[in-house]
Amino acid sequence: MKIAILSRNTRLYSTKRLVEAARVRGHVVRVFDPLRCYVRIAPGASSIRFKGKEIRDIDAVIPRIGTSSTFYGTAVLRQLEMMGVYTPNPSDAVLRARDKLRCLQILAAQGIDMPVTVFGDNPDDTNDVLALLGDPPHVIKLNEGSQGTGVVLAEKRAASQSVIEAFRGLYANFLVQEFVAEAKGSDLRCFVVGDKVVAAMQRDSSPGEFRANLHRGGSAKAATLSAEEERIAVAAAGALGLGVAGVDLLRSNRGPLLLEVNASPGLEGIEASTGVDVAGAIMELLEAHHSTTRTENRPRRKPAKP
Repeated sequence: MKIAILSRNTRLYSTKRLVEAARVRGHVVRVFDPLRCYVRIAPGASSIRFKGKEIRDIDAVIPRIGTSSTFYGTAVLRQLEMMGVYTPNPSDAVLRARDKLRCLQILAAQGIDMPVTVFGDNPDDTNDVLALLGDPPHVIKLNEGSQGTGVVLAEKRAASQSVIEAFRGLYANFLVQEFVAEAKGSDLRCFVVGDKVVAAMQRDSSPGEFRANLHRGGSAKAATLSAEEERIAVAAAGALGLGVAGVDLLRSNRGPLLLEVNASPGLEGIEASTGVDVAGAIMELLEAHHSTTRTENRPRRKPAKP
C-alpha cells in the first residue's frame, strides 16, 4: 500500500511509530504537513499538491491533525477522501470528536452515560445553569481544548461564576461538568482500533493536580477493562464514525462514565505502559480494508461455456 500520514512534525513519537510500522510491513509511506498541502478545486479536475508536487495514487491516509490546525487539516483530509483515499478517521468524524459539546450531544443521544454537562451563553442565566448541574466542585472546560489545557476545577460556586465570566470575556466556547470525586484523579484511556479496544491504560494525576493527562505530569499503567467499559469505548468511537480513537472513561459509583473522545490519540503513553504494538494494530486495520477493497473490485471470471 501507499500510505500518507498527515502530521505537522515528523519527529513526534506517534508519527515516527506509524512510519516505522508501515515500513516494517513493506508499505510505502510519506508524511505530509497538512498546512503545506494546497488544493485546486474544479469539476472533474480537482487536485492536491505538496511542496510543488501532486499527491496521487494514495491508498490510505492517517490523519494526525492538531487542535490548532483543525479547520485546514480536515479540509485537506476531506479532499483526499473525495479523491477516493481511504481513512479510518474521516474528516467529519474528526470534527465531531474535536467539538466536545457536539461529541457529548451525539453520545448522550446514544444512551452513553457521562458526567452531567451544562452550557449557556447569556450571563443572566449563569445561576440557573449552575443550578441544573448541582453543587460544586464544577469542572469548566474550553470546548476545543486538548491535553488538559483549558480545564479548570472550581471548588466553590463563586469560583465557577468567576471562571465562567472570564471565559465569556474571552469569547471562548466552554461547557461545565460535574466533578466525579470518587475517580480520585484517575481515568482510563481506551485505545480503539476498528471494532475493539487494543490497549488500555489507567492514568493517575500527580499530587495536587486533578487532571490525569500525561502532559500534565500524570503517570500511567496498563489497565484491565470490564466488559461494560470495553462496550462503551467501542460504541463511542463507532457513534462518532472513528476507526481509531482514544476514548477516556471515569470509574464512578454509578458505573463507567465517558469523559471525551480523542480523534488523534498519542501512541507514546499507551505503548510504553502496555507494551502493545498499537501502531501495528492501526496498520492491520488499513491492510484489512485494502484487502477487502481489492477483493470486491477484482473482475469476476466469466463462467465456462458448457
